[in-house]
Amino acid sequence: MSDSNRTDFTNPSTFILLGIPGLENAHIWISIPFCVMYAIAVLGNFTILFIVKREPSLHAPMYYFLCMLAVTDLVMSTSTIPKMLSIFWFNSREINFSACLTQMYFVHSFSTMESGMLAAMAFDRYVAICNPLRYSMTLTNSAVAKIGLAVVMRSGILILPYPFLVRRYPYCRTNIIPHFYCGHMAVVKLACADIRINSYYGLFNLFSVIGVDVFFIAMSYTQILRAIFRLPTKDARLKTFRTCISHIYAISALYIPDLVSSLIQRFGHNMPLHFLILITSVYQLVPPMIHPIIYGVRTKQIRDRLLQLFTHKDT
Repeated sequence: MSDSNRTDFTNPSTFILLGIPGLENAHIWISIPFCVMYAIAVLGNFTILFIVKREPSLHAPMYYFLCMLAVTDLVMSTSTIPKMLSIFWFNSREINFSACLTQMYFVHSFSTMESGMLAAMAFDRYVAICNPLRYSMTLTNSAVAKIGLAVVMRSGILILPYPFLVRRYPYCRTNIIPHFYCGHMAVVKLACADIRINSYYGLFNLFSVIGVDVFFIAMSYTQILRAIFRLPTKDARLKTFRTCISHIYAISALYIPDLVSSLIQRFGHNMPLHFLILITSVYQLVPPMIHPIIYGVRTKQIRDRLLQLFTHKDT
């Protein structure tokens, strides 16, 4: 390693990403499932976008939100996984300081957007089940666009301080990041300064975004369950509840890995570093891969259209 990686500097021109420290000899093998999962995520989400665009019957609020979620998943996974694979395959560990900050912004802002999109989809299910007669009047194309824009703006504004806070610090210890991407706290921990403001702001974002979204989703499903239990027959209750199953699975695929990753990173100080990073990689890869599978399998309209594309038969 060159001397520039050890000498004092205020803002390094590059950072060095180590990938998964401690498992360097297994990088090639680890890359295989990661590459397969990323390929599934890209193919699955593009398939969702293609089917919704081509099928006029899917031009409805629920599927517009699903397309927004697909775009979010594509950007979030593409922000990290190609660089991770280049580390594993080509030992391409360097990343420009500005590129590192850009990656940081995209990763955190789009992961925040993903949570917001799931909250918006919960609102869609709430209106569809609790106020079905007002569904088309409440969730017009204009309303869907405004909700999507609000989610994007919230995420973009809340995460915007991250790169500016990181840029103002001196980095005099090292420019080596023991990770496969430039996460906010992973970079800040290299600074020779008091980083409490970053830690506090990160926790504020965690609770203000995830906390608010989870609360909103919980309230929506409380009202949904109340409406379902008021239905007269068991068949009607099951049929209505099935329209929410895909969304519940999608919520679980995002929040469970996110919660486990956040708790382990903040409190799992005695755990091996490679284990912490593998947990983070699960959060980066699993939701973008699982979401299109969930909606492709569980949503009849998408499933039928997908089968039609493969069989070349009219439904």
